Amino acid sequence: LKVRVVRSSPPSSQFKATFQESYQVYKRYQMVIHKDPPDKPTISQVRLVPVSFEDPQFKASFNQSASLFAKYQMSVHKDTPSDCGENEFTRFLCDSPLEAEHALNGPECGYGSFHQQYWLDGKIIAVGVIDILPYCVSSVYLYYDPDFSFLSLGVYSALR
Repeated sequence: LKVRVVRSSPPSSQFKATFQESYQVYKRYQMVIHKDPPDKPTISQVRLVPVSFEDPQFKASFNQSASLFAKYQMSVHKDTPSDCGENEFTRFLCDSPLEAEHALNGPECGYGSFHQQYWLDGKIIAVGVIDILPYCVSSVYLYYDPDFSFLSLGVYSALR
């Protein structure tokens, strides 16, 4: 087994050279695992959303994310509903001491706290809470829909 890390943005020569092969693996995975039809439009199923109530994507997905968090906490960690309400979700996973920053030589998304949302069929099935910093990416927390535990989304997120 050989594992390579290739820069996808901006695309490196290795990325460009292996794009079609990688795409074919992705397409086959989607068809076999998720039963996608071969002609299903390919839209991004992972979104990196800044943790900011000023961001339209964050605001639009907030309720779905908070509900998923509560479902995860009650199922996996046996929390009570009062332990994982909207206020607890906001305090734990939305309030961050990091300030958003866009540096000229930094990543396109900038630095700060993000929710890496995993979408399937128009529904969020997992959220990785991450901090993107100048010299590292820090995984703060991951929660997922327990109905999709068979996908090992924690492992997938860590590898991604």
